Amino acid sequence: MSTQLWRAVLDRDPNADGLFVYAVRSTKIYCRPTCASRRPRRDRVEFFPAAAMAEAAGYRACRRCHPERASEGPAALARVRHACRAIARQPAAPWQASSLARAGGTSVVQLQRAFRSVLGLSPREYIAACRRRRFIERLRQGARVTDAVYEAGFGSASRAYEAIRLPGMTPATYGRGGAGAAIGWATTDSRIGRVLVAATDRGACFVEVGESDGHLVRALREAFPRASIDQAPSATIGPLLRAVRQVVESQPVPADVPVDIRGTAFQWRVWRELTKIPRGQTRTYADVARAIGQPSAASAVARACASNPLALLVPCHRVVPAGGGIGGYRWGAETKRRLIEEEQDL
Repeated sequence: MSTQLWRAVLDRDPNADGLFVYAVRSTKIYCRPTCASRRPRRDRVEFFPAAAMAEAAGYRACRRCHPERASEGPAALARVRHACRAIARQPAAPWQASSLARAGGTSVVQLQRAFRSVLGLSPREYIAACRRRRFIERLRQGARVTDAVYEAGFGSASRAYEAIRLPGMTPATYGRGGAGAAIGWATTDSRIGRVLVAATDRGACFVEVGESDGHLVRALREAFPRASIDQAPSATIGPLLRAVRQVVESQPVPADVPVDIRGTAFQWRVWRELTKIPRGQTRTYADVARAIGQPSAASAVARACASNPLALLVPCHRVVPAGGGIGGYRWGAETKRRLIEEEQDL
């Protein structure tokens, strides 16, 4: 996921503005993807889906690109900021609606509305996101799973696993950069470039498009730095590789393609909905938000599309802005336009 976000930062992709912000650990500053400032080193950067989340983690807004400015009113933004900071300081606290409202300096109803307006999710979903983050961070620091569960505030391992929603690989495996996972891969030529598909024994875990096999394998190793990744292409990836090629060639794809990817409950609802969009048709981000029962979450749907690690297999290219245009895409707007137009011509 971080590979495509970093690419958007390097390209200063205007389509990525509003989908996420990036923060620099050495300066404690966060920016828009389009910020004109000099690019930091990749190993000093982390990504957040919203400015309020970056601020809650202790970062301050860049004075050059002003990522904290939002179209929503300042009152709503201030409420969310205050509440987010309080939650980030104590994600394991037994937060109730009333205590959250006090932290935000407002009423329960106003805080709920402000969160939906600014972040596209509820306060409870934000709490869960902070706990997931704390959980994964503690695992990466070497903590035992049982210790990380309670330090993150989940109360039990079953609640942590339900909140993390990691099919296939366990939370501990993902938290350790894929440590313990065996990943095979293969590449093929396509009309949109060289394509790599990687998979565990449970299913596809990574899809990437690039100019060369070397670039693609480096991206895979960056995504799973501690996994056991095959040195040479694997013949067992053939069926998954054919499925991806079928998408690029605008052909039907089997409905039962196995996957092994990480996602929150919200992301999974979005991704499942994307697979229901018929070939040759498109939906708006607002359409998808309504379909999953959260009509005010169009911005959050866009972020879930941007973080889709299996683009092509999970067809986020079929989702476009309500106001017209093609919208952003992991491999560029022109590739997205071509995929849509070729599907519609069938």
